[in-house]
Amino acid sequence: MRVLPATARHMQRANSLPEPEPAAREHSAKLAGLIREQIAAAGGALPFWRYMELALYAPGLGYYSAGAHKFGASGDFVTAPELGGLFARCVADATAPVLREVGADAVFLELGGGSGAFAEHALLRFAQVDALPTRYAILEPSADLRERQHVRLHAALPQDIAVRIEWLDGPPQHAWNGVLFANEVLDALPTTRFAMRDGEVLEECVGLDLLRQAQDDRGGFVRVERPADMLLTGALQNVERGLEQRFAEGYRSELLPQLPYWLDAVAGLLERGAILFTDYGYPRREFYSPERRDGTLICHYRHRAHANPFLWPGLQDITASVDFTALAEAGTRIGFELAGYCAQAQFLIGNGLGDALEAAQELPEIERLRIVQEAKKLTLPGEMGERFQAMGFQRGVDFEPAFALGDLSGRL
Repeated sequence: MRVLPATARHMQRANSLPEPEPAAREHSAKLAGLIREQIAAAGGALPFWRYMELALYAPGLGYYSAGAHKFGASGDFVTAPELGGLFARCVADATAPVLREVGADAVFLELGGGSGAFAEHALLRFAQVDALPTRYAILEPSADLRERQHVRLHAALPQDIAVRIEWLDGPPQHAWNGVLFANEVLDALPTTRFAMRDGEVLEECVGLDLLRQAQDDRGGFVRVERPADMLLTGALQNVERGLEQRFAEGYRSELLPQLPYWLDAVAGLLERGAILFTDYGYPRREFYSPERRDGTLICHYRHRAHANPFLWPGLQDITASVDFTALAEAGTRIGFELAGYCAQAQFLIGNGLGDALEAAQELPEIERLRIVQEAKKLTLPGEMGERFQAMGFQRGVDFEPAFALGDLSGRL
């Protein structure tokens, strides 16, 4: 799965990771060269969020922009939709009432379509429950992933369903109605990193160690700290007020001061409908717990988790957990009502997982057992059930029933 428990026994040392192929190393070296140029142009240091943005999204070179496989057994991680059809079925059952309530012009917008697995299973389920949206839009910045999604979906779906799919280059530029859905998108937003030194807020940046550049696989990149600007300082003060305490000396973590602006850009023109995010993370007090004093940043490479974001840029995923309190604040700030918040296990169980497992009893034993194993990975506490969370927003519709089981909004 995408995230592994962030404990010492699960984290890999960089020197224990599989070596990239020569072509992959060459690809990474090109991206590292681009990043070094940007560092030089910026006067010797880039904010960490900018380094992360280039490492993941630099055109043709970044992890999500290049052509390597990321999802599934042959990639670097497995997301919930890649396990099978249960996850998409439950999300479809949760959002189908909203699509019906909105009516004939309902649009389902998926942010980041991955391999296309979610769209395939969700559209088939929407057809079964008579809730097909007029359009199924996928906002996918990667041209390579977009092509793979197109091939998969047009091969797997009936033509009358496939014709409803469209790919967007950016967020909708006009008012629309329907559902916006994002699975494991927020964790990949380029994040700001901060550190507390002598009572002051410093921003983590990325600089260069030219001596190290020729000696390791980190491109010569090193962590440096610079005084935080007013946006970061103000955002951190807001967090401290919510926590009712100051961060301790040396505390280091992540913060997304731009989250309300990002959410407004992707969802602000949704006039009537619902938003659903599923991702791994915590309420704010758990996110910034004293035990998590080095933050939540984690990297994924060939199904191994480690903590070095400078290793082989462009060949590994870099993510950070989601502060769901910050997400709730961002959604309500731009005019949506919080519909609910719960662990992924409760969300799936409350939206038809039991019915799906009951229906699976009629299948051949091998397929039935596969589905049972899929359900366990999605819901068990030691798998994805509790580390992954679901949060919904609503505007002019009733999305609250989707969170009737195990609502955790009081923990925000």
